[in-house]
Amino acid sequence: MAGTATRRTWRWGALATVATAARSADSPAGHSLGTRLGALPRMVRAIRRGEYAGADMAKLAMMLGAVGYVVSPVDLFPEAIFMVAGLADDAIVVGWLAVTLVRLTDDFLDWEANRDAVPGEVIR
Repeated sequence: MAGTATRRTWRWGALATVATAARSADSPAGHSLGTRLGALPRMVRAIRRGEYAGADMAKLAMMLGAVGYVVSPVDLFPEAIFMVAGLADDAIVVGWLAVTLVRLTDDFLDWEANRDAVPGEVIR
C-alpha cells in the first residue's frame, strides 16, 4: 500500500510541476511559445560556443532524446498492449520536456536580454 501512495503522490507532484510551467509559460509577463521556439537555435549556438553556461550539451541531448522517445514508432508497442497505462511513460517524458523547455528558455532569454548590461545596471 505504501508504494501505491508514493506513486500517487509522485504523479500529483509531476502534474503540479507541469501545471506551474504551463502557467508561467502562458502568463502575460512570460515569453510566448514563438519566442521560446525562436530562442532554441540561438541557445544551442550559445551553449556550443561556451557563451551561455545555464545549460550544457548533455541537457540538450536529453531533451532531443525525449522528443525521439515520444515520437518513436517503437514506443507504440507498449501503448497497444497496455492501452492507457502505456501512455503514462509518454506523459511523464512530455511533462519533463515541457518543464525543462520552459525553464531553460526563460533563463536563456533573461540572460540574452541582460548580457550586454553594465554590471550593477538595472534593466527594465
